[in-house]
Order: sequence, then structure tokens, then C-alpha cells
Amino acid sequence: MNMTLQALWQETPEDGSVRERLYQVLRQSIIRLVLVPGQALSEKEIAETVSVSRQPVREAFIRLSGAGLIEVRPQRGTYVVRISQQAVLQARFVREAIEVAVAHAAAEEGLDARLLHELHELIERQRRCTETDDYDRFFQLDEAFHRALSLGVGQSAAWRVTEEVKAQLDRVRYLSIPESTPIPRLADQHQAIVDAIADRDTAAASRAMGVHQREILHSLPELMRRFPEMFETQQSPARTMELSQ
Repeated sequence: MNMTLQALWQETPEDGSVRERLYQVLRQSIIRLVLVPGQALSEKEIAETVSVSRQPVREAFIRLSGAGLIEVRPQRGTYVVRISQQAVLQARFVREAIEVAVAHAAAEEGLDARLLHELHELIERQRRCTETDDYDRFFQLDEAFHRALSLGVGQSAAWRVTEEVKAQLDRVRYLSIPESTPIPRLADQHQAIVDAIADRDTAAASRAMGVHQREILHSLPELMRRFPEMFETQQSPARTMELSQ
């Protein structure tokens, strides 16, 4: 854990505050399953690992708890929460609603040539990740694609909301690559979105984005079977029915 956390810490820009930098590093560590569901977290150990005081670690724990990623149990310790199927499905629902609206707006308003070129370039770089098995890099490029699209239509607030709600969903997305959700399939879906936007076809853009955002519904049941230790054990019949459809 120490070496990986240190590597993530060293990757982050040093121009921000220590508390914000540490929060982002821990958040990414949980999303990228460096810190796995059910793992105990030590405030002292993390502080020593990245050479900071315990105060920013304590503040990061509070924010991560608010985001539903860790649980502080009085007299028992702090733990990374297991992945909640309900939280994943709810986050997916919200994200689809936002991103379909973004794709519709992009096709309706049109994107300038520079941004379309940037989106095409991001897709090509995503495809090249398959050649090097660089799944971490693909995840970052996938984030960059959706962020560029939201900001490209002037919807920075939409992207902030998406980032806020999708932490639980991101863990499943990360876990699904590459076996459950192959990179070429995701890159093809991105291409379909951009092609529809370039054609100014709002219906096709909305449909392509909807297909892309529902991809996780196909992989989630398989991931829950393969990695039961990472998920909460309880699930309602209604949620099981939704996943089976």
C-alpha cells in the first residue's frame, strides 16, 4: 500500500493545497482499488507514507466519509466501504441523465473543429491503451473524454455534479476493465457519440450516449459474482430484477 500511495502522491501536481491533494489521492486510491473494499485505514500510516501531518488526513477522511467511500466506526476504526449495488445503480441513473443531456446539447449546438479533433484524438489514444495493456491510462483518458464534452458545451456544473455522484460507480468501471468491458467496445461507443455530434443528429447522439452509460448494467452482475468480497452482501429483489433485464 505504501509504495502505491507514494506513487500516486508523487504523480499529483504540487501547486494545490496539501489537504486537497491528499483528498484526491485517497479518492483515486479507492476508485482505482489501491485501497480495496473492506480495508482498514490508518490515519497515522497514511500521514507517514506521504510525509504530511495527521490533520489533512483526518480532513480527507471526513470528506471521503461524506462521499460514501469510507466508514468511520467509533472505537473500531476506519474502513473502505464495500461497493453498494444500490449506490452504483443510482449513480448510473443520474450520470446517464446528465450525459445524455450533454450529448444532445453538443449535437444541437455543434462543437467547433478544435474540440472535435481533441475528442477524436482522445479516442485514438484510448485505443492504443489496448496495445500496452495500460488500463490506468485508459481510465484517465475516458475521464478526459467526458470532461471535455461537458466543458465543450459550457456545462462545467454538470461535470462537477457527475464527478460528485459517480465515485461508487467508478470503482465498478475500473474493476470491469478489460475483461468485463473491453476497451475497444468503449472506444467504439465514444466514436459513435462523436460521430452523431459531428452530424448534428441529436437523437443519435442521445441514443449513443445512453447505450454507453448503460454498459455497466451488463458487467455489474458478472463482477458481483467474480468479486463478492468487494460488494455489500445484501441486495433487494427490485435491484436484482433491474440488473437481470
